[in-house]
Amino acid sequence: MAQATTYTHRTRVALPEGARLEIAQLLNGSLATALDLKTQIKQAHWNVAGPEFYSLHLLFDKLADDAEEAVDLLAERVLQLGYTALGTARIAAERSILGEYPHHAIDGRAHVEALAERLAIFGNHVREAIAKTAELGDATTSDLYTEISRAADKNLWMLEAHLRTA
Repeated sequence: MAQATTYTHRTRVALPEGARLEIAQLLNGSLATALDLKTQIKQAHWNVAGPEFYSLHLLFDKLADDAEEAVDLLAERVLQLGYTALGTARIAAERSILGEYPHHAIDGRAHVEALAERLAIFGNHVREAIAKTAELGDATTSDLYTEISRAADKNLWMLEAHLRTA
């Protein structure tokens, strides 16, 4: 089992300690999922083949960059709240809400469908986190999640555009 979110340092962030701990735990869960998402996107990036190889290869690289940006935002916010960011591969594998990537995916459409499914799960999680952190009185973290949500929704839209036939 992964370590619990631990307090590492005093902070002057004006949120009650209980709320900061709950938010840090939520952020660490999101961090695990964002890390997993990034590696799954890279799996698609490396393995895509077919007529749309080049365009999807480039698109998947952009999606991975956006996932990496989310990873950094989430981890840094955990530290800002006085806790430890838990971002190892083992912790991500244990805590991610995403299913395993379909290793049989080869053609572009299969990869796009797999990534769209995962981005939707991540985006829905992030929207729930927006509401939860707002409820806990942390507008800053809620805003951070809103920023991540905008990128996730835009990337999902790009993937879903590839799946439309008419």
